[in-house]
Amino acid sequence: MESIWMEETEIRKREPLPGDMEAEAVVIGAGLAGILTAYYLKQAGIRTVVLEADRIGSGQTKNTTAKITSQHSLVYGQMIQTFGRRMAEHYAGANEAAIKEYERLIREKGIDCDFARCPAYLYSRTEETLLRQEAEAAKSLGIEASFETDCELPFSVAGVTKFAHQAKFHPLRFLAKMAEEVEVYEQTKVLKVEGRRVETGRGCVTAEHIVFAAHFPFINIPGYYFARMYQERSYVVALEGTERPEGMYLGIDRDGLSFRTQGNLLLLGGGSHRTGVNKGKGAGKGGRYEMLHDKARELYPGCREALRWSAQDCMTLDGLPYIGRFSRRNPGWYVATGFGKWGMTTAMVSAGILTALISGRECPEADIFSPQRHFTAQAAKELAVHGAHTVKGLAKHLLPAGSEEIIPNCPHMGCRLEWNPDEESYDCPCHGSRFDREGHLLEGPAQTDCRRRDG
Repeated sequence: MESIWMEETEIRKREPLPGDMEAEAVVIGAGLAGILTAYYLKQAGIRTVVLEADRIGSGQTKNTTAKITSQHSLVYGQMIQTFGRRMAEHYAGANEAAIKEYERLIREKGIDCDFARCPAYLYSRTEETLLRQEAEAAKSLGIEASFETDCELPFSVAGVTKFAHQAKFHPLRFLAKMAEEVEVYEQTKVLKVEGRRVETGRGCVTAEHIVFAAHFPFINIPGYYFARMYQERSYVVALEGTERPEGMYLGIDRDGLSFRTQGNLLLLGGGSHRTGVNKGKGAGKGGRYEMLHDKARELYPGCREALRWSAQDCMTLDGLPYIGRFSRRNPGWYVATGFGKWGMTTAMVSAGILTALISGRECPEADIFSPQRHFTAQAAKELAVHGAHTVKGLAKHLLPAGSEEIIPNCPHMGCRLEWNPDEESYDCPCHGSRFDREGHLLEGPAQTDCRRRDG
């Protein structure tokens, strides 16, 4: 199932790594975060190469709903309480600056990628107080935000939190243009990183600075990101024959949906669940696409589904991305991960922070994104939940596996895989790796296919 972005874009192929080489910096992953980081490092005079296991944009960038926004659900009130006003201002300012930088780049380079400014809204059908509080918190941090009662949605709401002057675009058209500015090697899978050496099946790259920008870091120690993140899947249907709102909408209710117009289509999203835990309806469970289909028919009678696809997001324990030094043990390693549902804006934020750190510039806003930031009470609570899923997945490893043709344990850390009927894939409930019916790797952090049974 391909997204609308994939249907409309073809990115020029690049050659694999031709052999051993040296560079000042190497970026692992040619999604939006990796390409933008390489671009700004090049602008800073740092020779950078990008290594991509598959194709440019073949990871999560191609499956986004492509909202460029500083509105990240209900975050600002909680952030002020947990981290303090100064760090919350850094988060808000970095994301607002990212929107402006996208606009500057797109105009300066003449990139035809459907970039448009528009408002972004949080809505609820029942909850007014939280929306008012979030609007006030965001406004106090310098964001143009307000609470309102009117909106374009085809149902009544208790209210909306409006962020003005946000944006949307076509991510792969933008990525295709920006990738022309950097040195990228495709079909070059990174197998191991030790010190300053990045080993691939095509040769080794030696670099002073190494950036992990491939969604979920595949190295477990140091960093321990496998214990500090989990992954979620969410689903999108592109609809014809509907009203098309000017703004972008996200529901904060348990069954809240996402609305965003692209051309003559409405992108309707929802159905999020932890990867590997698809507890839908019916005997086979699942049913996420069917839920969206039913909602679409209810809200827009006579509409037609043109496309459907899904996305995978890395979720951190405290809800904020990890951008900065990979670990204290490896001063030359850097990471950009845990973007949650906000990968487009955070990709630009990552590029700015990592470029500043690598080039030795001041970067005050790096504090709130640092992987080494202080551990909060909320993070501790999430760690316990995440740990319970991991223990359960590892315990199932010891049970009989039934008659599946593949060995149903994830090669990453051995957790028992679960069948996802919506996408016909084996998904890992521990860390989010995914495999097709034949056991071929679809998503990491696993690096290898599942083994097949003998006989």
